Amino acid sequence: MIVEYFRPQSIDETLDLIAHQKMNTVVMGGGTAIDRFNTDQFAVVDLQDVGLGNLRAKGNFLEVGATVTLQSLYEETRIQEVLKETILREATQNLRQVATVAGTLVASDGRSPFTSALLALDASVTLLPGEEKISLGDLLITRESKLRSKLISKITIPTNVQLAYEDVARTSADLPIVCAALAVWPAGRTRVILGGFGEVPVLASDGPERGGEEAAAADAYSHAGDQWASAAYRQEIAPVLVKRCFSRLIE
Repeated sequence: MIVEYFRPQSIDETLDLIAHQKMNTVVMGGGTAIDRFNTDQFAVVDLQDVGLGNLRAKGNFLEVGATVTLQSLYEETRIQEVLKETILREATQNLRQVATVAGTLVASDGRSPFTSALLALDASVTLLPGEEKISLGDLLITRESKLRSKLISKITIPTNVQLAYEDVARTSADLPIVCAALAVWPAGRTRVILGGFGEVPVLASDGPERGGEEAAAADAYSHAGDQWASAAYRQEIAPVLVKRCFSRLIE
């Protein structure tokens, strides 16, 4: 339950609020996932007036402000078309108008198409104070402790990397039971992320060139069973999706 609400006007004011609150404090971008923190009393720090809603190209990268909405990123011409597809798979249009990029990532679990795609692209996150830059993967596995008294200011996405995505779901409106996101860099680096299971999408392989991705995908999901699908099913489907991703890049 929200018991205190703050709407700071600057980054410094925001950092001061999240550093000195005595109760649990939740940073709010769009607010679409705020109810995930409602088991106890907590304070909310609303970011809409602190100036984190910009998109900026920097070389072969796009810097995405933490409060940029999913819809704004979807409309951005400099990102991969496949990344746009995962945004559509992530949320309905009404939610995309409100949900922020940073908020979606922090609240996501292993079934998130958008998070899986950004992990495949090896996106990075900048934290304040200190301008600490870490990989999105490192943030997600330690997000509860890493974000304590910290603020995500931007997410940096490479724009010169090829991306492919494939998934299997019960219906077209459902989040995936299994998904694969494949990124290939100009120099040949190849990275595969599997989603559809667990708290965080899984890194299946990351190497300087192509080789063994299908086998690595099967191995990564050999114990990935839950109420949605058995481990055997995911282990069978994951390499198929990776192969489809490679075919899609060739096409």
